[in-house]
Amino acid sequence: MGLKTVTATVVAMLLLTAAPAIASPPAFVLRDGVSEPVFSYEKAIRETAWVETGQDLDRDGQVDRVAADIIRPAEPAARGHRVPVIMDVSPYFEKIGRGNERQPKTYLSDGTPSQFPLFYDNYFVPRGYAVVLVDVGGTNRSSGCFDDVASGNGVVNWLNGRANAFRTPFGPERVRAGWANGSVGAIGKSQDGATAIGMAASGIEGLKTIVPIAGVSSYYEVHNADGAYFGWAGGPGLYNERAEKLCRPFEEDNARRAGTDGNFNEYWRGLDYVAKTGKVRASVFASMGFHDLNVNPIQFGPWWEALNAYGVPRKAWLHQAAHVDPFDLDRSLFVRTLHRWFDRWLLGVRNGVETEPAIRIEHTPDRWADERRWPPAGARSRTLWPSTSGGLGSRPSSGAASVTEDPARGASQWVENPSQASPDRVVFAGEPVRADTRIAGTATVTVTARSDKPSARLGAVLVDYGPATARNTKFPALGTKDLTSRSCWGAGTAADTGCFLDTVADLTTVDKRIVATGWADLGHHRSLWRGEPLEPGKAYTMTFRLSSLDHVVPAGHRLALVLGGTDADMFDPALPAPGARVTFELGGTSLSVPVASSRG
Repeated sequence: MGLKTVTATVVAMLLLTAAPAIASPPAFVLRDGVSEPVFSYEKAIRETAWVETGQDLDRDGQVDRVAADIIRPAEPAARGHRVPVIMDVSPYFEKIGRGNERQPKTYLSDGTPSQFPLFYDNYFVPRGYAVVLVDVGGTNRSSGCFDDVASGNGVVNWLNGRANAFRTPFGPERVRAGWANGSVGAIGKSQDGATAIGMAASGIEGLKTIVPIAGVSSYYEVHNADGAYFGWAGGPGLYNERAEKLCRPFEEDNARRAGTDGNFNEYWRGLDYVAKTGKVRASVFASMGFHDLNVNPIQFGPWWEALNAYGVPRKAWLHQAAHVDPFDLDRSLFVRTLHRWFDRWLLGVRNGVETEPAIRIEHTPDRWADERRWPPAGARSRTLWPSTSGGLGSRPSSGAASVTEDPARGASQWVENPSQASPDRVVFAGEPVRADTRIAGTATVTVTARSDKPSARLGAVLVDYGPATARNTKFPALGTKDLTSRSCWGAGTAADTGCFLDTVADLTTVDKRIVATGWADLGHHRSLWRGEPLEPGKAYTMTFRLSSLDHVVPAGHRLALVLGGTDADMFDPALPAPGARVTFELGGTSLSVPVASSRG
């Protein structure tokens, strides 16, 4: 042990001895600026607390309790030292599992947790952290109904002495979190990441950092796009047997308040975390794939720019895969980065991670770059205009182009055979680019269109036409694939080894690449808050966003805008289609694309 390590250890232990119990920092040992695995994983304390959320969503007359499965190092507890918490709040621990191997929670016969999915427990508990996995209300061992943010915030409150918890699901014996120092980091992928974002947007005290992976920042865009309603999916399917029965009124009420008209309303405003960015106290380490079909990248772009505007300490990993955890893209570097991030924000280690380049981005498979900001400095919006010849150029054109809606076909079909005429879509392709051109940010499409029906859905697709080797993200592929070998990330036991199947890039050769998509309801041309019937034959102008993107169009490729009606890839087939014939007036139709650089 070198002098640097000895000094850091002595300082940490002196602080532990000198500070009063309630302010006691965690016991940890530093080597080369990071916390060391000095505590026993095998002997760690494993327990469950059922934490009150302050609600009674299942209307059983009892305050809802969510199950928080806890694993924490025994040695600091024996010394009366308090530790920080890494928390994952999820509805998936029982029925779907987590990670590329879909690990569920498992329990001993007496109910003691035995397997904690993912590597967080294996890696971080020996380094002086507690890991707490919380079942969202109504799932696995929790009572109540699906309110993910309330579920997570209830546990943060308990960890800070502001809420009650109990030894059993319905019993009276209380348990306290005297072992926790009150500092919490929320992490998770997909719904779990959305929960972390929502918790941060609530401004809850004690949440020091969040690590959302492919997380939702606005639920309106999950079910709608600029007035176009995709369909509704509520909590049932993940609920436990008790909640399946008790939560039907709750889910029916949510569906009623959400509506099916595509209007943005008070229900959706309550779930718009981008608008609540000003409340965020936590730092952010996010990850997003630009080819994610589960969580549209529009969930990242506007939220990230809001974080920029409010000066939130932030970092992001951005990649060209789909709904993938960065743990399955570059395990070694991601774990090291996550380790330093938690050390910085939960242990208070001044390691400088927040001053390093904020962005780690993959431009082509397994080729990454570090950048200071996103969208990149110097990105400028460029407007392109379609023409009757099928071109996409720098000047407005005249004329019109029409599509007849075919709700059985979607964007994946629209982009095929671009030189062939098709009644359900029109393709406008630019000239081959002369140099590699990076487009990064959030593009928009403006249309001036007429419908022959009182309603009309619109679909827009941005396509890179040209040969390339890319990650295979054609559904259900994710851009990675599992190997048969395993690697271990931390300590383990027979019940929870901490070893996972290795992954590599899943590559394919393509002749085109969809790089952004967007949808709209023309009846919402005035406002998202209220749609209106269209007057057949009358022209309306509307601007709507495409999904956020970061893509390099190689020299010789052609960038194209494809316009259509109802996108069968996105809309619930049970929803009636307008059946409209839509005519686009090209002089009032354009694409605004953020061009970051053009280089040879």
